Amino acid sequence: MAKPLILVTNDDGINAPGIRNLISVMKEIGDVIVVAPDSPQSGMGHAITINSTLHTSRITPINSEITEYSCSGTPADCVKLAINELMPRKPDLCVSGINHGSNSSINVIYSGTMSAAIEAGIEGVPAIGFSLLDYKWNANFDESKDFIKKITLSALKNGMPNGVVLNVNIPSVDKSEIKGIKICRQAKAFWDEEFDKRKNPLGQEYYWLTGKFVNKDKGEDTDEWALNQNYISIVPVKFDLTAHHAIQDLNEWSFK
Repeated sequence: MAKPLILVTNDDGINAPGIRNLISVMKEIGDVIVVAPDSPQSGMGHAITINSTLHTSRITPINSEITEYSCSGTPADCVKLAINELMPRKPDLCVSGINHGSNSSINVIYSGTMSAAIEAGIEGVPAIGFSLLDYKWNANFDESKDFIKKITLSALKNGMPNGVVLNVNIPSVDKSEIKGIKICRQAKAFWDEEFDKRKNPLGQEYYWLTGKFVNKDKGEDTDEWALNQNYISIVPVKFDLTAHHAIQDLNEWSFK
């Protein structure tokens, strides 16, 4: 059988250790093409570039084992360009990451990593976002590689539910300490945000966003619970944002 064609992207930038480790895993599974931002794009969510031009640069020799492009745009831009312009055909799978830090719970809303995966899903490509709960640039990704490979192979074998991409978060512990994999729901948590107000040397005010993550969800079926118990969490994420349960109530409103 022909090898699957796999698109690899991220939001930490094409030189981030996380994506380099993800590329090494995907090379064992299929034919890989990389299209990733040329600089860090964390927290960009699903932003796309519409008021300026996009540029890509091939950063590997023509005879290289894989093809890699750096892109001036956002993670979502990278996926759009890859699928519509840079790849020989639509990929069989898109993987995004490995993100430096958590994308569990409400973080999925802000995540460039997951927005890249969601964009692939919108384009009809099965997709997975991988994140390691370690924000350090020199985080140890080796402990997560076997699990990432197993999850990827399982997705290729079983297929992805229609309209769904997978949000995978991995505890930053030794492989021997990971208890297994849990299919979870997104915890109902939030950021209690503040702005640190300061002044620059010219006396101009500026703000630095800070905050504390608050999880009041006590459920034992959530991603936060699983991660705290040293399980890998997998949350199926849908990109249809319709609140279907609210349609009936809203239809009872009067707009006269």
